[in-house]
Amino acid sequence: MLNWQAVIGITAGFLSLLGFVPYLVTIFQGKTRPNRATWWIWAIVGLILTTSYYFSGADNTIWVPVCSAIGHLIVAILALKYGEGGWNRFDRACMLGAGISLFLWWRFSSPLIALSINIMIDFLGALPTIRKSYYKPETEDLLTWMLFSAAHILNLFALKHWSFALSAYPLYLFGVTTTIVAFLLCAKVPVQVISYKQQRRRRICKQSRTLYAGNKRNNWW
Repeated sequence: MLNWQAVIGITAGFLSLLGFVPYLVTIFQGKTRPNRATWWIWAIVGLILTTSYYFSGADNTIWVPVCSAIGHLIVAILALKYGEGGWNRFDRACMLGAGISLFLWWRFSSPLIALSINIMIDFLGALPTIRKSYYKPETEDLLTWMLFSAAHILNLFALKHWSFALSAYPLYLFGVTTTIVAFLLCAKVPVQVISYKQQRRRRICKQSRTLYAGNKRNNWW
């Protein structure tokens, strides 16, 4: 029988997979342009991370990495046609760092060491999208990243105990997704403030015109 932490872990995994649905929709609509470097690094190391995390002792919290690996591969394939990023210096540096980290992972047999190294790889892959969410937030879907962040927050409650082996990866995912959500929200706040000011200015102008028209009629009589 499943305990409550197992149920939370499965729910978090489902929520993580669900987060890819609006992302895929916005990709086909042309509203979201995934960064090729980020998603291919995530796709490549996704299986490695999932495997090393499982052999590090994860059970309840393994569903988010499994579902994320599936989603990353799908987005990476679509990024070849619908994405952006022509492998500039920053992207190539991320790929080089990922390659070096993979070599270091191959040199060690400990799943904990492999997990640590591949978290670094994953972070290198996340840097282009983190940067893009800050400089070009219109190219990312806020709903998707909010679902990802919610899934990773929920996954923290599925932890049996807070050892480094079990908590490092969930905490890392929480930190990355929350950072991206924060950047996307910050970009929307000024737009909403400007929109509110414009609506208020229109109402004032409309009221002024109505008052002016009323005074003009009174003066005519």
